[in-house]
Amino acid sequence: MKSLIDKMLTITSRFDRVGGRSLGSQGVLLFDSPHAAQEVAFLLNGQWDGCNQVVVLNHDEAAVNMAAKLVDANWCYSGAFSTLLVRFSAGELLRRYTAGDRNFINANLRGAQLSGLNLAAVNLSWAKLCGANLTQAHLNQADLTHADLSEADLKGVNLKGASLTRANLAAADLRQADLKGGDLSKANLSGSNLSQADLREANLWLADLRGADLNETDLRGANLREAQLIEADLARAITF
Repeated sequence: MKSLIDKMLTITSRFDRVGGRSLGSQGVLLFDSPHAAQEVAFLLNGQWDGCNQVVVLNHDEAAVNMAAKLVDANWCYSGAFSTLLVRFSAGELLRRYTAGDRNFINANLRGAQLSGLNLAAVNLSWAKLCGANLTQAHLNQADLTHADLSEADLKGVNLKGASLTRANLAAADLRQADLKGGDLSKANLSGSNLSQADLREANLWLADLRGADLNETDLRGANLREAQLIEADLARAITF
């Protein structure tokens, strides 16, 4: 760490003399791991959010690039078109959640084994969970906005009151899932298996349900306005 500090003092002095492109109003940065974000926040006297975000003031891009290089990290601006995915193991996710952390935006959990875990009210927006095993997991009140859950195993999952706006659930297994009161507006549920799932009072406005299996799915009170239901199996769905 001392060597990093010495290098950054040299770098800061150099950029004070030479100057570079100012971050200006774009001083909210995302790094590809929480550890890297913490290190860069320390080096640049920024504010670390405990996950992968750093707020820095009065530094230019060249200084940020050099700090990222020193800790072997990649970064982008918050809200960039192509965002970084934070690398997480299932064990690290559980450890940090147990310690009180709920912010896991952009987490990379492809194929993770998360069955039965209690992750209520977790923020996994923009997370990569394709092919993950979340059977019987507790994700009630979770934020999964824009999350990729394609081909995930979500049998019996508790997603009551969860936000799944624009989430990708294509070909996901949602049999017997509890989605009561959830927000699935503009979500991609094409080819998903929702048989015996509870979607009472759920918001499915503009959701893509093409080819979905809705056998014995409880849709009472659900908002299906402008939802795409071509080839969806509604024959035995519960609607009233």
